[in-house]
Amino acid sequence: MKDLKQYREWFQACVKCGACRATCPVFKAENQEGGVARGKIALAQAMMDGQLFAEDGLIHDLSQCLLCGSCTHLCPNQVPTPDIVAAARMEVAQKNGLSGLGRGVAALLTHKKAMDWMSKSGDLASRLLCRQIPETSGLRLRFPLPGIPRTRTFPKPSFKPFLKREIRQTPSRSTSPKVLFFTGCGINYLYPEIGEYLVRILNFMGIHVTLTDEQVCCGLPALSAGAGEAVETLAGKNLKALKIHAFDYVLTACASCHGTLAGIYPALGPDYQPFAQKTRDIMDFLMDMDLAGRLSSIPRSEARVKVTYHDPCHLRNYGLTRAPRQILSALPQVDYVEMADAATCCGLGGTFSVHHYETSQKIGTQKAKHVAQSGAKIVATACPGCIIQLQDSLNRKNIPARAAHLLELACQALPIK
Repeated sequence: MKDLKQYREWFQACVKCGACRATCPVFKAENQEGGVARGKIALAQAMMDGQLFAEDGLIHDLSQCLLCGSCTHLCPNQVPTPDIVAAARMEVAQKNGLSGLGRGVAALLTHKKAMDWMSKSGDLASRLLCRQIPETSGLRLRFPLPGIPRTRTFPKPSFKPFLKREIRQTPSRSTSPKVLFFTGCGINYLYPEIGEYLVRILNFMGIHVTLTDEQVCCGLPALSAGAGEAVETLAGKNLKALKIHAFDYVLTACASCHGTLAGIYPALGPDYQPFAQKTRDIMDFLMDMDLAGRLSSIPRSEARVKVTYHDPCHLRNYGLTRAPRQILSALPQVDYVEMADAATCCGLGGTFSVHHYETSQKIGTQKAKHVAQSGAKIVATACPGCIIQLQDSLNRKNIPARAAHLLELACQALPIK
């Protein structure tokens, strides 16, 4: 992982113009200069120059970042603030130790058996420790546990993770590309049905999907917590697990996983470059496979549901915004509507929503209001983490809409047995 000194030239590229103030979700919510990109760049430079280190105020300001990349997207000089903030957090962790949350995240993510056990025990414990809420909300649990707000809703962990299930598949066509599915933790442990939708759709299109239980977390939550060594450990395990298979593409159905595999792994060494270059978001891949064309041949349904779309940050940053909208617009059972600020971060940000839940709520509330104003009954997206945050935000505001992965809607539309 890169350290702060390797970003020295970028410190000079930040001219403190303030363009980041107009787009930073945290600054909009809290209106504090330390929460905006130029303030964090100044703090990181002071750390590198030895003027500041590990003061409570500095650690707080560095933690006030979603790593969403909104600032870089608008920055005239394209300063990679999320990368700089991540490097600064890792430097603090190296010299000051990880926070309690950071240690827990690093320890859990690097031990897959513990993750599997947590999912199974979480399913059982949720029946005793968590209050059920209506199925129509999309999420089922409210947590009465210390440190977690009583109003927060969260999906029920799966007793059997996706990669432990027997997934029925059809043989591939000889001309079909070979694809490997990188599931990510959200799909594997919380939303296994999303993985099943992906397999069904690709099988319908004559594409067999390779699944490997040896894959582990991509490492983004560890990066958010400043646990650089854990990121490298996880990346190494994934490289070892996946390179033994022959594939043309590694497909992701999680924006965070896509951003990590395609954007963070290449910086870890040349062995990761081919792997990253073959990483594709499932929606972008399905457009290349002409899914929209197949959908357009299906008669429009008389009873259609109004659906809007939320852009996950880690797809927006790669310009992957067109394919999801094209697919949604082609769905026969959907009336697609664009909502305001669709590309604005929902406020999850990995461990950010744990450290700063009130700020995360403020950001999520704005997103929920935009969903309500659109009149949509479903807000589709392409990231399990965003689904969690969107549904929690909708539940808190009692907005009668639910969050769903786009693959669910696509699977509903196709004549899949």
